[in-house]
Amino acid sequence: MTEAELTTEAQDVILKDGSTLRLRPPHRGDVAGLLTFFRGLSERSFYFRFHGAPRLASSLVEPFVDPDWDNLGSYIGVVAGADAEERTVALASYVRLRDASTAEVAFAVADELQGHGIGTRLLEQLAGRAHEAGVEQFVAEVMPENAPMLHVFEDAGFEVHRELESGTLEVRFDIGPTPAYLARVDERDHLAVVTSLRPFFAPTSVAVIGASPRRGTIGGELFRNILRGDFVGCAFPVNRAGEPVAGVPGFRTIEDVPTPVDLAVVCVPGERVLDAAESALRAGVRALCVISAGFAETGRDGALRQERLLSLVRSRGARLIGPNCLGIAVAAPRLNATFGPRSIPSGNVGFSSQSGALGLAFLEHAHARGLGLSAFVSVGNKADVSSNDLLEYWEEDAETDLVLLYLESFGNPRRFSRIARRVAGSKPILAMKSGTTRSGARAASSHTAALAGSEAAVDALFEQAGVIRARTLAELIDAAALLSTQPLPNGRRVAVLTNAGGLGILCADACEAAGLELPALGRRTEEALRAVLAHEASFANPVDMLGSATAETYERVIPHVLADNRVDALVILFVPPVVAGADEVAAAVERALTSSGGVDKPVLAVMISEGGIPATLLQEPRRVAAFADPDAAARALGLAAARAEWLRRPAGSVPELEGIDRGRAEAVVATALASSSDVWLTPVATHELLSAYGIPLVEERIAETPDSAAAASERLGFPVVVKTAEPGAHKTETGGVAVGLTSAEEVREAAARIGGTVVVQRMATGTVELLFGLAQDPVFGPLVAFGPGGTLAELIGEASFRIAPLTDEDAHELVNAGKAGKLVRGYRGAPPVDQAALTKLLHRLSALGEDRPEIAELDLNPVIASAEGCVAVDARIRLRPPQRPRGPKTW
Repeated sequence: MTEAELTTEAQDVILKDGSTLRLRPPHRGDVAGLLTFFRGLSERSFYFRFHGAPRLASSLVEPFVDPDWDNLGSYIGVVAGADAEERTVALASYVRLRDASTAEVAFAVADELQGHGIGTRLLEQLAGRAHEAGVEQFVAEVMPENAPMLHVFEDAGFEVHRELESGTLEVRFDIGPTPAYLARVDERDHLAVVTSLRPFFAPTSVAVIGASPRRGTIGGELFRNILRGDFVGCAFPVNRAGEPVAGVPGFRTIEDVPTPVDLAVVCVPGERVLDAAESALRAGVRALCVISAGFAETGRDGALRQERLLSLVRSRGARLIGPNCLGIAVAAPRLNATFGPRSIPSGNVGFSSQSGALGLAFLEHAHARGLGLSAFVSVGNKADVSSNDLLEYWEEDAETDLVLLYLESFGNPRRFSRIARRVAGSKPILAMKSGTTRSGARAASSHTAALAGSEAAVDALFEQAGVIRARTLAELIDAAALLSTQPLPNGRRVAVLTNAGGLGILCADACEAAGLELPALGRRTEEALRAVLAHEASFANPVDMLGSATAETYERVIPHVLADNRVDALVILFVPPVVAGADEVAAAVERALTSSGGVDKPVLAVMISEGGIPATLLQEPRRVAAFADPDAAARALGLAAARAEWLRRPAGSVPELEGIDRGRAEAVVATALASSSDVWLTPVATHELLSAYGIPLVEERIAETPDSAAAASERLGFPVVVKTAEPGAHKTETGGVAVGLTSAEEVREAAARIGGTVVVQRMATGTVELLFGLAQDPVFGPLVAFGPGGTLAELIGEASFRIAPLTDEDAHELVNAGKAGKLVRGYRGAPPVDQAALTKLLHRLSALGEDRPEIAELDLNPVIASAEGCVAVDARIRLRPPQRPRGPKTW
C-alpha cells in the first residue's frame, strides 16, 4: 500500500493528555510490526487479550490485516519510535458473527500507554465503521479482573450489559450513535483539545527556527516582535549559523537549546520545513506553528508535502498551526509570534483568520477602534488546528468574551455546528465567511438544488448554531466593537438622540433596514425632555435636540431616554455645530452614563468629525460603542438584537419518528444505483422511497397507454391529473402535465398528447402550494428546503434552508419564515393551514436526507396544504453515490 493510500485510510484521534495518535488499517507489511507489538506486551496484558498464551506466529496476526470492513474491521495505532521508524502501539478489531447484526470486538494497547484513552478512541472509530457496515451491536469476552477494559466500554458512552458465563464476562452494547453517546464523545474531545492547545496559548518557552539576524526577514522580524512584546517566558533564536538575534544568543538546532521548548515557530523555506519540524519534535516540542509557505496552497506537490508534515506531527503526538500562516499572538503571556508590523492590542476578543492578509487588515482596524484581543491565531492552511479547535479552547478561556472567525472553508461543518451552538450559549461568535458561490446552482436540475448553494448552507449553519454572520470586514469590526463592550438589547426598540434632524432620519432608515424599530417615547420621558430642550426641538423618536444642543444638553438628556422602559437601546448622533465639539460631547456622554449607574442597555455613539472617533470613547472602561456613521451602528445593533433573540430561543430537540421502513428505502436506493451512478428515480421507485418514510403522497396509478390511463382515472374518481412518467422531467416546462380532467375522454386525449407512460393522480385540493426539498451539499450534508411552491418556486425564491437533522425549533422556524410563512398563517383572508402536518413532513425529509446521503436532489413541488393536512402531488428524486470529503482528523 502506498503512502498516499495509507494517509487516505488514516484516522487521527486526540487523547486525554492532549497528545494525538494516528490510527490506520493494518496491511500485509504490518505483520512483523504486530508481532513485535505483541512481544512487547506484559504477560498480563497478553493474557487479557487472548485469554491464554497462544504461540506468537504470523498466523496469530494475519487475520487482522487488510480488513474488508464488512466481516472484519481493524485499526492499529502507530507512533514514531526512537529511530523514527513507525511502531505499532495498539490494535483493535471486530469480527462479524453468525448473527450479522452483531460483531465481536477486542483490543490491545501497549502497557506504557494504557490509561491515556487509546482504547476508548479505538472503540469509537471501530463502532463508527461497523455501524456503517450494518453492524448494530458489539459483544466482547472480558476477563472479570480486566477492569481497565470494562472501564473502556462503560466510559465510551454506550449502554453496556454484562453477563458472567464460565468465568468470563460477556459484554454487549448497541453501537448506534445515540445523542447520549455523541455528547460523551464531544465531552472527551473538548477536554483533550483544550489540553492540547495550552502550549500555544500559555508557553513558557518559544523557539523561532529560521530567526535570521538580518532585518527585514520573516523569521528575524517575528523573533524581534516576540522581544518587543515583552514575552514573559524564554525566547530562543535558531538558525543555521547559530548567530545571535537582537542580542539574544542563537542555536544551530532546536535540539541544542538547553531548556525544554513548549512552542516552536518555523520560518524556513518550504523545502526545509520537514527537517526543521522533525528536529523540533525530537526535542520534545508538542506545539508547532509553521509560518512557511509552499504547501497545499501551491498545488499537488505542496499538498503532498503538507500531508507528510501532518503525518510527521501525528507520529509524535503533537499539534500544528499552519502552514502558510501569519503566526499567533496571545495577550496573557504577552506573546506576539507574528511577523505583522504592529503590536497586538490586548483585550477580550479571540480572533482566528484563515487569511493572513485579512488578519493584518483586521488588526489595523482593531487598533484604530481600540478593539483589544485576548488572542490572534492565523490558521493558514488548517492542516491541523482549525476554527473548531479554537472554539473549544476559547470556550474555557476566561480572558476571551467574544470570538471572531474569518473563514474561507469548513473542514467539518457538522462538528462546527455542534461546538458553535454550545459555545454561543455563553459567548458571542461573530464570523465572516468568504468563498461562497452559486455557480453550482447553474448545473442543478431540481427547484431545490437551484435555490440552494453554498451561501444557503452557510446561512443555515450559522443561524442554527447561533453564529452571527458579518458580510464585510467593516461589519465584522463594527459588530465586534459593540458585542465586546455592550450588553445585549432586550428587544429591537431603539431611541435615537441627535443634534441634526437629517442625520436622525438617516439613522431611523438604517434601523428599519436592520430590522429595528423606533417606538414613541413614554409620556414621562417626553415631559422630562421638554424641561431640558428648546420648545422648537422634536420630542418624537428620533429626538432632535437641534444644532444649538451643547455638551451639557447631551449630559442632561441621555439619562432620561435610557430610563424609558419602552427603549431597549440608545443611539447617540452628533455633528459638530458651532456651539460644541466632538471631544467635549464625548466627555459629556461618558459623564451621563457614569451618573446613570449600571446601564443594562447598549449605548452606541456616532460622532461625525474631522478627528474621527474621540479618544475618550475608546478608553477603558468602554461605556459606549463608537461608530463613524449611523448605517454601521444600526447594522451592528441589528446583529446584537438577533443574538439576543437566539439566546431566548428554546434549544429544541430532534423528534423520534415512527413508521419508517429503512430497509425498504435502502433496497430502492441500492436497486437504482446498481445500474447507474447518477439516476433519476422512476415514479414507482420515487413513490416507494417516500412511502417508506411516511411522506404523504397523493393516490396515483401508472398507465402505459391512453386507454389504461382512462381506466385508471375512473377507478380513482374525477377530477384527475395526468403527467409524464419520465424520470426527472420538469413536467410543466415540457408540457408533460394536464390538470383538472373530469372525464375518461379528456384523460385519454391528455395521455395521447403527453405520450409514453403516464401517471394518473387524484386531483388534490387545498389553499396553499408549497415547496419541500432536499439538496445534498458535498461539505455540509443534507439541506432541507421549504418555501413557496408551484410553477413560481424559483421565480419567487424565498426558500429557507436548514441543515439536517432538524430540531422541532428548526422546523417551526422554517414553516413560519419568509413569504411561505405568510401563506401558511393565512394570507389576505385565506384560512391558515395545518402547521403540525408541515413540520412533521419536514422532520421526515430530514431523516431521509440523514439516512440516505445518496439523495443528491429531491423536490416535493407542489405540496398542497390545507387546514386538514398536506399531500405531495409531484416528486422528483435524483440519486448519486455520496462523495462527502473525509479527512483523517476525527475531532
